[in-house]
Amino acid sequence: MRTTNFDSLAWDKQDGLLPAIVQDANTRQVLMLGYMNREALEATQEEKFVTFFSRSKQRLWKKGETSGHVLAVVSIEADCDNDTLLIQAIPAGPTCHLNRASCFENAPADFIGKLDALLEQRQREMPEGSYTTKLFQSGVRRIAQKVGEEGVETALAAVAQDEKDLLNEASDLVYHLMVLLRSRALNWNAVQENLKQRHQ
Repeated sequence: MRTTNFDSLAWDKQDGLLPAIVQDANTRQVLMLGYMNREALEATQEEKFVTFFSRSKQRLWKKGETSGHVLAVVSIEADCDNDTLLIQAIPAGPTCHLNRASCFENAPADFIGKLDALLEQRQREMPEGSYTTKLFQSGVRRIAQKVGEEGVETALAAVAQDEKDLLNEASDLVYHLMVLLRSRALNWNAVQENLKQRHQ
């Protein structure tokens, strides 16, 4: 978990509280805004789950302490003025009390990240009747074969079919590639990180 040095934070600006924006580490969707004092930030760093200071209850409040929808911390970063925190986390269920993923109803999210999270869930739970479950059960070799087939179909669509066909085949290719990555204990974030490192 990447963390920030909270000794350098501007605690004095807002009576010992800092706003903390929580973002889904996979989908990049903004999930919620809360406030932290030093104790809440320390608890968050030590326990690796987001803990706020509740201004209404005047106590520490671990997100999901009653619902179970905790936020597992991936990283904590301060802004350029050291008076606001950005926390990237993995949510265990809906963040909003209205049973929505985000407290901001129309907060944008990366669909690839959502799909990757769904694939991880399918791999873990293996629900019956799911095509993704059948793929995982078929093994790496069969999934790799499907990626090869979809790659050829995508290439053929690019030279011999219209844009809609190309988009459909490209979507099939990306989906099967993501399943293949998951079958090898990798994910789409790993691909993005690898691309990022290669182009620095």
